[in-house]
Amino acid sequence: MNKIEMVDLKSQYLNIKEAVDKAIQEVIDTTTFINGPAVSSFSQNLSTYLDGAEVIPCANGTDALQIALMALGLQPGDEVIVPCFTYVATAEVIALLNLKPVLTEVDPNTFNITAELIEKAITPRTKAVVPVHLYGQCADMESILAVAKKHNLFVIEDTAQAIGANYTFFDGTVKKAGTMGDIGCTSFFPSKNLGCYGDGGALYTHNKELAKQIKMIANHGQEKKYHHKVIGCNSRLDTIQAAILDVKLKKLDEYAAARNKVANTYDEAFKDLNWILTPVRSKNSTHVFHQYTLKLSESADRDLLKAFLQEKGVPSMVYYPIALHLQEAFRTPEFKEGDFPISEDLCTRVLSLPIHTEMGEDQLNYIIEAVKAFKN
Repeated sequence: MNKIEMVDLKSQYLNIKEAVDKAIQEVIDTTTFINGPAVSSFSQNLSTYLDGAEVIPCANGTDALQIALMALGLQPGDEVIVPCFTYVATAEVIALLNLKPVLTEVDPNTFNITAELIEKAITPRTKAVVPVHLYGQCADMESILAVAKKHNLFVIEDTAQAIGANYTFFDGTVKKAGTMGDIGCTSFFPSKNLGCYGDGGALYTHNKELAKQIKMIANHGQEKKYHHKVIGCNSRLDTIQAAILDVKLKKLDEYAAARNKVANTYDEAFKDLNWILTPVRSKNSTHVFHQYTLKLSESADRDLLKAFLQEKGVPSMVYYPIALHLQEAFRTPEFKEGDFPISEDLCTRVLSLPIHTEMGEDQLNYIIEAVKAFKN
């Protein structure tokens, strides 16, 4: 049995090596390293996959979030609602732009923000909300969009972990994660479901005027070379990375199916363990399982389980160990320990197991038996 990895990028690469190597070599041969044809090709192909949303590639997922906020014309002091239980980048870019991140709780089962929680956090200064589609499934966007419309708020979807997930509205309409709000943002970090071999990201929108503004901001605030209309930044996807992503995009749904097969096997194996809650599947969203995250019972010692698995050669990760309001960078007199009990509780009880597209049955069975062997 091969060494178990949280994400086995080496095996994935070997299965698409010929196509990836050819794509990289074509970029090198043409020496179009910046804004080469592969960038346009990937952008168009991703747009087609996302049902016609305009795609603007950028340097990374954090840049995508920052550019989205810049494109919406928010002013210093404006408030943006974000979940307390998320990766720091979601709130980091808000603070960087002198906006105010307003933290909210999340649903204890899906770990996503809800419309009810958003509405409780709205003030006269609230201008936007950033739902994070955590671990691979969409937040309840129909309800969130209704609240946003009611209060005239922008919606920026953080879909770095859920690219490819489908959300079904009450009327049967199906939309891709990231295409429902004003702007969707994603990351192509190597471990993501659609990952490149370095850094990369993208924004998507169905609003042509917003797309125009986003493109301009990501390119030093210029539409025409050396003519700068607004203060922008320099954030672009390298041509080599775009060429790699174009190859992997063709397999994105296949990758999601492979992850779901692993997740289903985990679900079945752990269903009778009363100290484990397997991932709760939302009724209106598919799950692409960027992470397979267990929620342990209060009686289970997460750190002991993690150490036990490590001794047996099974890696695991905690996403995330500290809620945002308790991070040193975000500590203010406004918040204290206990203010977000659900998020704080999740930080002590979640544990993600290995899940990836090339996981063999021998590895999967070994992981399952290791978890079952833990004496809680």
